Amino acid sequence: MAFEALQEIVFACEQTKKAFWQVIMEDDMTEREVSRDGSMAQMKYTWDAMLQSASGYDRSLKSKSGLVGGDGAKMEDYYKEKGSESLCGEYVDRVIAGALQMGESNACMKRIVAAPTAGACGVLPAVLVPYYTTRGCGEGKILEALYTAAGIGQIIATRASISGAAGGCQAEIGSASAMAAGALVHLQGGNAQQIIQAAGMALKNLLGLVCDPVAGLVEVPCVKRNVIGAVNALSSADMAMAGITSRIPPDQVIDAMREIGERMDPAFRETAQGGLAGTAAGMEIAGRILSRFI
Repeated sequence: MAFEALQEIVFACEQTKKAFWQVIMEDDMTEREVSRDGSMAQMKYTWDAMLQSASGYDRSLKSKSGLVGGDGAKMEDYYKEKGSESLCGEYVDRVIAGALQMGESNACMKRIVAAPTAGACGVLPAVLVPYYTTRGCGEGKILEALYTAAGIGQIIATRASISGAAGGCQAEIGSASAMAAGALVHLQGGNAQQIIQAAGMALKNLLGLVCDPVAGLVEVPCVKRNVIGAVNALSSADMAMAGITSRIPPDQVIDAMREIGERMDPAFRETAQGGLAGTAAGMEIAGRILSRFI
C-alpha cells in the first residue's frame, strides 16, 4: 500500500478531489496491477461472500465444543417480536443478531469473510448487510464502503497489527470496529476527515481489549465481542457525522494501540492463560473440552 497513515489518505483526497474509497481503489489497482473492473470484481466477490454467509446462517448448528450456537437465532426472534419496542430499535437489533450469527458461523466452520480476521468476521457484515437490505442502498455504494473499510484496515495493519496474538483483541475487534465505522460514515455521506475520525473514535473506545479465548477457541468471549464492535461502530459513525472528533489524531490512536499491544502481558494475547480463560468457569470449560480428546 502506498499510504502509511490515515491522514495521508485524507491529504490525497484533498489534492485529487477524489473520495476516500476512490483513492483506495486506485491504490489497489496500482498494487495488484489490475484494471478498475478487475479491482471492482474482487470487491464484489467479497461482498457476495458476505451476503451468502449472512443468508446461510443455520440456527440449528452448534460448535463442536457446545459453547456457541443459537444465540443469533434468539436475537433474530427477539427483534422480530419486539420491533421498535426494544431498547436499541430494530436496525441495531438486526446488527446485533448479524454479528452473533456470523461469529457463530465461524465457530461452526461455515464460510465467512475475514474482515480483517476470522475472529472479527461479524463486525463489518453486521452493519453493512442490514443497511443494504433495509435502507434501499445500492450495491455500488456498499462496494465503495468496503473500499473505505479496506483502506482503514490496511493502515492499522501497517502501523500496528490486526492479530490478537500480537496485540490482543483490540487489534481484531478494535480494527474491525474502526473499519465498520469508516464504512458507515461513507454510506451516510460523510467526507474523508469524518471517515478517519469515526475510525479513530471506534478504535480508541476499544483500546486495551485483551484476547482471552476460553479453552483457546475463537468462541467465548469472541462471538459476543463482535456485537460490541458493531454497535461501537454505529455510535462512532454517528458521532463523526455530528461533527464530533477524536481529541487524539486517528493515526496516533493506532500507534497507541500498537504500544499497548506490545506491552500487553502474553497471558492476554490469545494464549488462553489469563482473563476470562483463567477464571474458574473458564478453566472448568477448558478441562471439560480437553477431556474429550484424552
